[in-house]
Amino acid sequence: MPFNFNNSNVGPRETRLGSITGYAGDLENLVYCSHNGSLKNKERCFSQSSSCLSGCALSQLLGIRNIAIIYHAPSGCATIAEGANITLGQLAARINKTTNSVVVSTDLDENDTVFGAIESLRKIIKHTYDTYHPDAMFVSSSCVSGVIGENIDDLSEELKDEYPVPVIPVHCEGFKSRIWASGFDISDHAVMQGIVKPPKGKRPVINFKNFFESARPQITKLFAEFGVAPQFLYLNSTVEELSHISESLATVCICGTLGTYLGNALEEKYGVPYVRTINPNGIAGFETWLRKIGETIGKQKEVEAYIEKQRAVYIPQIEEVKKELRGLRCVIGMGPGYTYEVTRVLQELGMEVVWALAWHYDYKYDNGQVPPALDYLQKTAPKDMKLSISDQQNYEVMNILNRYKPDLYFSRHPGSTVWAIKQGYAALFVADEYMIFGYEGTLSFAKTILDTIKNRSFEKNLASRIKLPYTKWWYEQNIDKFMTISQTTNGTNN
Repeated sequence: MPFNFNNSNVGPRETRLGSITGYAGDLENLVYCSHNGSLKNKERCFSQSSSCLSGCALSQLLGIRNIAIIYHAPSGCATIAEGANITLGQLAARINKTTNSVVVSTDLDENDTVFGAIESLRKIIKHTYDTYHPDAMFVSSSCVSGVIGENIDDLSEELKDEYPVPVIPVHCEGFKSRIWASGFDISDHAVMQGIVKPPKGKRPVINFKNFFESARPQITKLFAEFGVAPQFLYLNSTVEELSHISESLATVCICGTLGTYLGNALEEKYGVPYVRTINPNGIAGFETWLRKIGETIGKQKEVEAYIEKQRAVYIPQIEEVKKELRGLRCVIGMGPGYTYEVTRVLQELGMEVVWALAWHYDYKYDNGQVPPALDYLQKTAPKDMKLSISDQQNYEVMNILNRYKPDLYFSRHPGSTVWAIKQGYAALFVADEYMIFGYEGTLSFAKTILDTIKNRSFEKNLASRIKLPYTKWWYEQNIDKFMTISQTTNGTNN
């Protein structure tokens, strides 16, 4: 798709990628609808919870060291800064770095919504620069400033000559998308528009888009085997480092949902190859990913030597643990970048996924292709494997758990994990994005599953003392009972 960096706005995933938040069916139907373009969203008559795209966008930008976000919003919207400040400061300290990144709210009130506050915004931008001297300033809109039409674009353009650092507008109106992952694209668009410069040459660097870089030492060591260094995006990166990512040999990502916009944009605008494969989780994912990197940077022999050496160490150990995992039944509830990838890994370990929930679904990525993880599952998983798109609808997760009574529930969101435990099910919170990365991570993950399934006293004790709000009537419902707009495939309705 063509990327337009002359405009500070980026289309939400619903219109750009045809993404949806409501679906119930099976793998075969979802893949079929994805390939022929007939996928349609189902609406709920009741919605329990969701998240705001601004949290994803601004948290990504806050990971950059020594920048400022001027959030043109009511003070309540800026509460994301409290948790981000602690987390990002600790992560910077872990690699002996410091960060001075801040969020400054304009504290919009009722008077501002009537008469406007663009002059107040101008004064706060000046105060922010004079106080913190950031390396870049991101001027972000919100639902309120978006509704009243505050022109952050013209103001940012006007101020570019006034300050010696980039002043970049960021459109974070939460109402424009139900899919919070649209926030990832908004942050990528801002970085591409305001920070990344045209390349002056090539450097032995691979851009690595991730969330919290917990495997930074391992990945640095891994890439050194192939004569390259990682540039992690965006956590702990500097504005200067980001200005040169157009000079990298390739871009890779720990999560396809997270990286689709930046990877494809860098490839289209600056010719930086984007490695599009299944995620480097599990054995098949890691080897596929490594081989594609080797092909992209001309290091196939080195990659194959590394794979051979690592397989000799870890595969026998993984096969031994698999004997005790084989046949376990699971339910998964995660973001789409992990739901289909972790499903694949569990199947590699001999486990059965009886239902997979994704919080949203992109039926294509920014290159116009179906996500690689789904295509891979189509070839390897049972075609009738049950899937749903549930937008963090916890009551639907509880319904599925009660119906299928799995041995284990996997989630990347702690709230969902707790509720599964309250029902008495063993649950594993797959919090770390690198929890299943590579051979060592896959072995550790398999052992963690074994520990979780063998130690059940906590779930049993908690469940025996909890009264849940879900009635017998609700547990008897199909989860798509309250969704409207039937999907049609091959002349049949779901």
